[in-house]
Amino acid sequence: MQGFNRLREIQYNCRKATFLIEKKQFTPLTVGERVELRIHLAGCSLCRLFERQSIMINAMVRTLFESGINDSTVLDDDFKKQLQNRIDTEMGR
Repeated sequence: MQGFNRLREIQYNCRKATFLIEKKQFTPLTVGERVELRIHLAGCSLCRLFERQSIMINAMVRTLFESGINDSTVLDDDFKKQLQNRIDTEMGR
């Protein structure tokens, strides 16, 4: 019964799921964590969206650091508006 309660806990716990999504990008998850995350993502479209966005953002940051671009680099205002519109559209789904 305790295992069932633990599965129900992760099923409705977006905070833990987002933590595991971030953790997974930097260190391997335990078998239990992978199972919990998979169960949560199967039923939570917002966390699936968060995972896609998080992967994309981390990849972009990694690319910026590896390219050695200096600190004065800024995003173009049009790009910022387009990105915000995409985020708003995805969040509205």
